[in-house]
Amino acid sequence: MTRADVVICGAGIAGIATAHALAVTHGVRNVVLVDERAPLTLTSDKSTEAYRNWWPGPDNAMVQLVNRSIDLLEQWSDASDDRFGLNRRGYLYTTRDVDTAVRFVADAQRATEQGAGVVRTYRSVTEASAYQRSPHRGFGGVPDGADLFLDRDAIRQHFPWMHPDIVAVLHARRCGWFSGQQLGMYLLDEARAAGVQLVSGRVERVRQESGRVDAVEVACADGATMRIATPVFVNAAGPYAAQVGALAGAELPLFSEAHYKIAIEDTAGVIDRDTGLVILDDPQSLEWSDEERAELAADEATRWLTEPMPAGIHLRPEGYGASRTVLMLWDYHSAHRFSAPEFPMPDDALYPELVLRGMTSLAPGLATYLERLPHAYVDGGYYTKTAENRPLVGPSGARGAFVCAAFSGFGLMAAPACGELLAAQIVGAARPDYERAFLPTRYDDPAYVARLATWGSTGQL
Repeated sequence: MTRADVVICGAGIAGIATAHALAVTHGVRNVVLVDERAPLTLTSDKSTEAYRNWWPGPDNAMVQLVNRSIDLLEQWSDASDDRFGLNRRGYLYTTRDVDTAVRFVADAQRATEQGAGVVRTYRSVTEASAYQRSPHRGFGGVPDGADLFLDRDAIRQHFPWMHPDIVAVLHARRCGWFSGQQLGMYLLDEARAAGVQLVSGRVERVRQESGRVDAVEVACADGATMRIATPVFVNAAGPYAAQVGALAGAELPLFSEAHYKIAIEDTAGVIDRDTGLVILDDPQSLEWSDEERAELAADEATRWLTEPMPAGIHLRPEGYGASRTVLMLWDYHSAHRFSAPEFPMPDDALYPELVLRGMTSLAPGLATYLERLPHAYVDGGYYTKTAENRPLVGPSGARGAFVCAAFSGFGLMAAPACGELLAAQIVGAARPDYERAFLPTRYDDPAYVARLATWGSTGQL
């Protein structure tokens, strides 16, 4: 039998960030990470690798959580000589609808109140001359808050590649992206140097004694069974969090959605290589010829392609230097929910074409690729989430059992602060006020459960 102070199930970004906080920040040396796969290879490596401190209400908990994560990311970037390529290009929310533009004004005001920073509003070309572009790389000297463009001529001047019908652009600034794989390996390297052990195997059982975690049984890759005596078990199992939680006596309110992305080579140079992550915040209907539309509408299996599609299609450049790669995503699968993930993921042969067609409503120059579709690399993963799209961080199930999961599509940006929070709970250190918003026990409050029916936007992209 082996002994450990803490056993963590899952070597994705949630588990690694928690192990790092325990070992490096709090000096807990005997931490064991268990995963049957190589680190960061189930869903952590399928991310768009972006981060943002721009989140909707009803309170400021998500803004405060991610602001803390960004603080940590910037500290680690400085300490590692920018090993994971952190930038602050921003998120650019765009719309072709005047009513949505009005909402942008309200969103910006709310974000300021919640701690995302001040908003600079431009209602003319002259006012927009004060706009500061983000650097191609790095994050130093970039303003926080947001820049809100409400003048079409100013939008055309600063974003000429966007659709001419776009009437508002909201550029949230403390946002950007980084290499999630390099971040994860940096944290893992530091954690292992501080004593964290990585065990290849599957957690099969969480043993209890008098209602408290006593040991964890692991089916190892060589066929042997390892029993690890421990008083603390952490469920950081990503899309398998519900099943692993049951081993520790927890029933977690989780479901999963399949999300995909494509990568194409923008050989025509349509997309500005210096832009941030750009979102079209409008529902839309795909453009088809009259013949195509009639044929699609006549078949019940394809009629949905002629009907309104959801808002939120988005893209960002990938890579530096001579790279022409662009990542594109469109969450039109969110109505398809899974109680348990399926691997390999369900196939969607239409996804590359539909994303490109939809993306022409944001960047019409991309229509050049529709005559002959370019090769598109498709991958994806599961967003495992709660009803209000907030993580679960805290005690869960038997005494000594914890969960750090439900990271949806924001795992890389939330993991630093969530891992720090969970480690503080385990060792009994001081915790921030936003802890309450992410405790699993929030669902024990009838008023909170009732509030979910009128929650509003969950910030899903």
